[in-house]
Amino acid sequence: MSHPNEKGHGHFDAVVVGAGFAGLYMLYRLRRLGLTARVFEAGDGVGGTWYWNRYPGARCDVESMQYSYSFSEELQQEWQWTERYPKQAEILRYINHVADRFGLRPDIQLNARVNSARYDQSDNHWTTTSERGDRVTSRFLIFASGCLSAARVPDMQGLADFKGKWYHTGSWPHEAVDFTGQRVGIIGTGSSGIQSIPQIAKQAAQVVVFQRTPNFSIPAWNRPLPQQEQQAWKSKYAERRKEAKTTRSGILYDYSQFASADVSELERQQEYERRWAKGGANYTHAFNDIYSNKKANDDAAEFVRNKIRNTVKDPEVAKLLAPTDHAIGTKRICVDTDYYETYNQQHVSLVDLKASPIEAIAADGIRTTAGLHEFDSIVFATGYDAVTGALDRIDIRGKGGQALKEKWTAGPRTYLGLMTVGFPNLFLITGPGSPSVLTNVIMAIEQHVEWIADCLQHMQATNLAVAEPTQQAEDDWVAHVNEVASKTLFTGTQSWYMGANIPGKPRVFLPYIGGLGTYTNICNGVVADGYRGFNFEARLSTSDHQPNRLPIHQPLQTA
Repeated sequence: MSHPNEKGHGHFDAVVVGAGFAGLYMLYRLRRLGLTARVFEAGDGVGGTWYWNRYPGARCDVESMQYSYSFSEELQQEWQWTERYPKQAEILRYINHVADRFGLRPDIQLNARVNSARYDQSDNHWTTTSERGDRVTSRFLIFASGCLSAARVPDMQGLADFKGKWYHTGSWPHEAVDFTGQRVGIIGTGSSGIQSIPQIAKQAAQVVVFQRTPNFSIPAWNRPLPQQEQQAWKSKYAERRKEAKTTRSGILYDYSQFASADVSELERQQEYERRWAKGGANYTHAFNDIYSNKKANDDAAEFVRNKIRNTVKDPEVAKLLAPTDHAIGTKRICVDTDYYETYNQQHVSLVDLKASPIEAIAADGIRTTAGLHEFDSIVFATGYDAVTGALDRIDIRGKGGQALKEKWTAGPRTYLGLMTVGFPNLFLITGPGSPSVLTNVIMAIEQHVEWIADCLQHMQATNLAVAEPTQQAEDDWVAHVNEVASKTLFTGTQSWYMGANIPGKPRVFLPYIGGLGTYTNICNGVVADGYRGFNFEARLSTSDHQPNRLPIHQPLQTA
């Protein structure tokens, strides 16, 4: 057996791509099935999103007590969080603790970015290669590559000529970046921009924010997390988790049972005020029709716009920061600390890119149609090629050499977000067509990993070698995902949920909006109905004289 940091050649039962929350739990479950596995990770450490996103102010928008694994009660009880909303460094410490606690590192290949995966129909195995020269085969190929892991650096003219330093929030240096005394330009006002701008403004001599479209943000009101409060959660952790998994978002929010019109105007305003004071994304659950009723959504949005106007002293800046082009929540709702207050500082200014678009990056800064802004550093808070981006960057070829990217030219097509026709034994964790980014993603990850593990166990028990969805099942699921989305306000917004932030990307709603609880029931029903919508191929016996037919469990072999 070779050391995991040496180049590997050999066969495994399963190859997993990515060593974030999804990849680690998938490895844990594969081991429990007695299967050999190799995890390939592009970074030099585990952590996925929380390994790469080290920008100032990086923090989760799901509260600590819920943004963690639930599969191990011992793990839940032993880990101590320090804040209501965990910062990046604390989450990364947690992930590393998990990797060590369960002894996962020996099966993880670091610094190994996967660049291709090809399916061989002659013996039903996948060959996976990495940029560093790894080449392994496996019966199963499982992508845990993440929905928000393919950082998008805009293709801007002149970037190579910039004399200063530039950074992307999704691929931040591991060493501290000191902006003290610098002139800093920040492009983008999505979640990473909203989190990083107040922190960078604490150091920089000048901050200029370039905004194309504003986003709604709710204050986090972050605070230390007392031991007593943690223990109150832990005393009922199992039942809280069970309940959370039945909800729409996988989070124990205060979900309103009333429509906006069910209460008076005064009661509506009081409810918005109560939720604003509590903080967090729970705000958009003030009424149960905010995502489907435009009038209800307009009321919720106007309340936030008024908060922005009352916070930002310059009326013109406040007007630019108050979104009017989309329904609240149909772009990922942001959670902030002092974001709007930051614009009251003399050294912070805002540029409206709709009024004066960027023409190019110059040697000394950023040139818009209104002139040159000189900078020492530029920060791109321009987000990700979401949901499908990490998959598109790998040359994945299934039956007949068909490329996954080509199959998905008009938009991703999956069955349950778990598998796609023409790519046998390839599983997706939080893939397109699943709740994924609309949920507490760790709950979505656990549901997917456990479903995949149960499917592999079923195949072991029944001597099955190959699994693949039927075309009818895939067609029906894609239609269902689109139908459910069409009944909401989401499809009317040009967001990264729709792929709208990537030039040339198909405009289709990428996740499943039916809710985690509903989705889980659908997946369980598929299994209860004999894996409805899946075709399985039985393993040939040794008497069939097929030496290339690898058993589901093959001893580890490495060169």
